[in-house]
Amino acid sequence: MSTATGTVSRWTRGFVAAGVGWLVCWQAAVLVGAGRSVAVVLGLYGFVLHTVFGKGYALVPAYFDRSLSFPRAPALHLPLAVAGTAALAADAAGLVPGRWGTAGGLLWALGCAVFVGSLGWSLRGNLTGRETATAKAKADRRRVDRFANVFVPVALAYLVVGTALPNLGAVGLPTGPLPAVGPAPSHLLAAGTAALLLFAVGFRLLPRFLVVAPRRPLVAVVLPAGALGPLLLAATFGGGRWFRIGAALQAVALVGFAVAYVDMFVRSDRRRVGLYGLLVAAAAAVGVAALGVHMATAGFDPGVADAHARLALLGFLGVAVVAVSYQFYPPAVASLPGVDDRTAGAALALLGVGVGLEAGGLLADSGSVVVAGRTAALVGALGHAAVVLAVFRGRQNRGR
Repeated sequence: MSTATGTVSRWTRGFVAAGVGWLVCWQAAVLVGAGRSVAVVLGLYGFVLHTVFGKGYALVPAYFDRSLSFPRAPALHLPLAVAGTAALAADAAGLVPGRWGTAGGLLWALGCAVFVGSLGWSLRGNLTGRETATAKAKADRRRVDRFANVFVPVALAYLVVGTALPNLGAVGLPTGPLPAVGPAPSHLLAAGTAALLLFAVGFRLLPRFLVVAPRRPLVAVVLPAGALGPLLLAATFGGGRWFRIGAALQAVALVGFAVAYVDMFVRSDRRRVGLYGLLVAAAAAVGVAALGVHMATAGFDPGVADAHARLALLGFLGVAVVAVSYQFYPPAVASLPGVDDRTAGAALALLGVGVGLEAGGLLADSGSVVVAGRTAALVGALGHAAVVLAVFRGRQNRGR
């Protein structure tokens, strides 16, 4: 392993470890009754996007047949992301003066600038992703790989806009047709950045895990729908025809991706704990789509909105991140007794059952079911943290 590759790999693990910490904080905060704004910061900014940043530094340049031009960019980005998230979460919880939130937003934005800037410079000359580094033996996948690459810059653009909006609003600058606060920025980051990157990178990564190619018609539908849907949602929150169209497009992307994954899984003979976990994420994606379309057509309902948010952040994005992490960091190499594939499977099951119970309880207005689901999710988060940290310790002991 080259020095540059080793540096990126080490800091990638740093992002993943930080994300695991935010996952536990997130589930604990939700269990004790923290509001949705706190949950969004801890879950989206903290867990999901920290992990996306770490794996993005490692995967995106490789998928564009490039190397990261600034191998130490993740080392600069990580403290900015952690400090920014902590300040934003403390502000959302009302624990600190509002200026902390402003400072946190600025730190987060600086970190995102490092991420987008370093990737953009690394990919210069191949921003459309025509060069894919796809092996000759997999030449039949090159068309899908090129098409998927096109949407990575779109996801990065959503990251820029979703990060800029709250910061512009904080200093009183106009933000055009996109609101600076509320669900618009969070949807740009969750649906526009995290979900679209999951779709685009997933259509390259998951076929390698399963050794099965995705159906091209599904790829051709999911990626454009997933790219346009978040913009229409963010620009038209509050209802109207274009809002409903945006919800429909996002639903098509979510359900299409779920169908594509289940189809590949059924056709594959690969069976790993992470691959089973992605089935849970696929089921959650369908639930997210159904609840989103329901709110777009029938109107806002607090219970439905809360269930939608939890299914989206924890059930779909969260479980998908956990499941994929077990492909990169196999539990079998963990160094602690009792930490193995079964532990990882139990963690995934608790997260999936927990978010399912919680969503059902929110929809049925059953407080006891909601608490049971949140408790299960917290235990699952702690189990996932134990697995990942044990794997990292095992790799460190082996000099990796």
